[in-house]
Amino acid sequence: MTPAPWTTRTRTAWSPSPGRPTWGIVLGDVVRAAALVSLLVAAATSDWVAVALFALVLGGSMVPRASGAAAWLDVTCGTAVLAAAWCAAAGLYERVAGLDLLVHAVATGALAALAHQVLTRDGLATSPVRPRATAALTTVGLGALLAVVWELLEAVGHRFVDDSIHVTYPDTVGDLAAALVGSVAAAWLVARGAARTPARGLP
Repeated sequence: MTPAPWTTRTRTAWSPSPGRPTWGIVLGDVVRAAALVSLLVAAATSDWVAVALFALVLGGSMVPRASGAAAWLDVTCGTAVLAAAWCAAAGLYERVAGLDLLVHAVATGALAALAHQVLTRDGLATSPVRPRATAALTTVGLGALLAVVWELLEAVGHRFVDDSIHVTYPDTVGDLAAALVGSVAAAWLVARGAARTPARGLP
């Protein structure tokens, strides 16, 4: 089956469907509205770093909707990334032990599942032979890649933006380990779904 064009999926992403019921659209848009309000609050009360952070969150929250991701994944990704941004803006990572690891695990797992779903809909991460194994390994690999990129961005931020960003060796290793755990959990959920869903984008 040939995957639907991106423009077609973008239009239908704003319409109810079996994987995107009305409640999912509403909750997802509530998260996006919260991201917009957060951006406005940051613009009025914080520096340009916080504004850039919430602008990135707002832009990222549009991806699940535009890609036609499942409702639960849309809400989970948006909420996780928005919460991660607010924890950073409020300085909670420094005050609450283990919060950084929890956020890395949840956010990376959700984003890995989203990335897998986008690739699957484009026919790039499917297998008619072993769909569960393919889904699980792809999701873990995407999560690991996202975790490395995240840590690289933290290093760049520490060097050029704000030296209060933690980039010590133990912190980086802990973040990568937490992200891997989250990716493995996401892979388990994605693999369960792959076993029930026919492969797309295949002849």
